[in-house]
Amino acid sequence: MKLKSLKILSQNVCKNTLIIQTLLETQKDYDIILIQESPWSEIQKVPSLSNSEGDPLISTSHHPNWIMFGRTPVDSNNSPRVISYVNIRLLPLWFLLCKDIINHKDINLISFFNNNMYFFILNVYSNSSHTALKYLKNTEINIDNVLIMTGDFNIRDRLWDPTFPHHSTISDELFIIANSFNLSLSTATNPCPTRYSDMSGEVNSVLDLMFLWNGSPELDSHHISPENWLSSDYTPLSIEIPIIEEVFLAWKFTISPKSDQEKAFINKVISNFKTLNTNDMDDVVKLDYGVKQIGHIIDHAWKDNTKKSRISKHSKQWWSGKYSQALDNYRNSRSLENWKNFKRAVKNTKRSYFDDKI
Repeated sequence: MKLKSLKILSQNVCKNTLIIQTLLETQKDYDIILIQESPWSEIQKVPSLSNSEGDPLISTSHHPNWIMFGRTPVDSNNSPRVISYVNIRLLPLWFLLCKDIINHKDINLISFFNNNMYFFILNVYSNSSHTALKYLKNTEINIDNVLIMTGDFNIRDRLWDPTFPHHSTISDELFIIANSFNLSLSTATNPCPTRYSDMSGEVNSVLDLMFLWNGSPELDSHHISPENWLSSDYTPLSIEIPIIEEVFLAWKFTISPKSDQEKAFINKVISNFKTLNTNDMDDVVKLDYGVKQIGHIIDHAWKDNTKKSRISKHSKQWWSGKYSQALDNYRNSRSLENWKNFKRAVKNTKRSYFDDKI
């Protein structure tokens, strides 16, 4: 596979676990998913020398096809509000979480290696007190090659929101921070709100922004994706960032266990085996020819029934087309009842699937 760019998706999920799970399962064409307001919860108790009941193990959503980068939470009150997921096919780019440079629960800095250089991606959640922006303004951070800074900045300003008539002094500080990383404000190719209010009387707004590296003329705009809007108040932002071309293996051919393709593969192998003439294999040459015939039969049956898929450790075998249909029903209707139906179907199927595994 030739990799010439990185496709990035960014969204505030409002601490909704199902939204993250759905993104990780359905947005596999993306290379990086940046999450703001990530959900964290206690998974179990772990043995402790100081607590007879054990210490809580706090974690968030994981998926075998994605590598999660985030600070380890000390407790539920100090959990990170930003995390990043990198598709496992990008392992050759050596992604790292740079806690030695920035160690803040509202700022997630990851790096990757390309063309013998390190590049950086900043994922930011700025709360109503703008804690993250104050940290970035007051902390000396000496890094080059920041390609993108994006996230939920919680700032309304006429500079990016035409429905808002005022200018915020916090915006000035944001631009100072962006300039320190050699970043400029990106313009959406389809200007529209990034946060949709469900409160009567509240207007929709633009709170999610992207700042892009000045060093590339190809980086000047991003896309807002209301078509991928789920039950969060926020719509995703997306962008494709060019990099120096990398070449690595990213595809394989597989047959899913217990699938119709597996049955067809087995039936074709068996039926063709029956046509083999094994009566006259009385010397090495004929035996060698027979073995090669067996190899050809298996190879042809395999090619006829396999499907091309991206290389990954695993896949979530509980997900099926009916969940994609249920998700589409919700997106088309924005009905709370359809969202509940989707949530209920996923919950019941996952429970049954993992009960069988256990």
